[in-house]
Amino acid sequence: MTPDDLVLTPLGLRFRGQRYPCTLGRGGVSARKREGDGATPVGSHRIVGLLYRPDRMARPTDWAVPIRPGDLWSDDASHEDYNLMVRAPYPHSHEVLRRADPLYDLVLITDWNWPQAVRGRGSCIFVHRWRRPGFPTAGCIGLRPDHLLRIARQITYGARLIVPPQP
Repeated sequence: MTPDDLVLTPLGLRFRGQRYPCTLGRGGVSARKREGDGATPVGSHRIVGLLYRPDRMARPTDWAVPIRPGDLWSDDASHEDYNLMVRAPYPHSHEVLRRADPLYDLVLITDWNWPQAVRGRGSCIFVHRWRRPGFPTAGCIGLRPDHLLRIARQITYGARLIVPPQP
């Protein structure tokens, strides 16, 4: 582990010597992640992308990519685009990235089950803003908005999100 890794601890997410309170998936932490189980997967997951809403914030870092109207994330395990960013119109199951609420205004993308997705193993694990303290995600890591922005401005492409097994 390096200081530039995001490390899940019992006290929150550790990054560069700081601890940030966070929320996890409603299914807890799992070594056997499956699509729809709501679990946050155990492992070392590389940060492979950073998305942001340019109509709501300035570009946080030079490698951040704007979320455009029509940007989606495929979560249809039966489709060839499973666990990839796709564009509307897209008739298969997906998540809308450009949401009315601020949940995905800033998103770190991990390499969980990517780029060659195993069907049913679960679509992407994001690090995004939480809804509120203690409110679980669908498997992602949720952070307070100002903490997420601080991390996004400092983290480097290829850093890791490390999720150890929970006792």
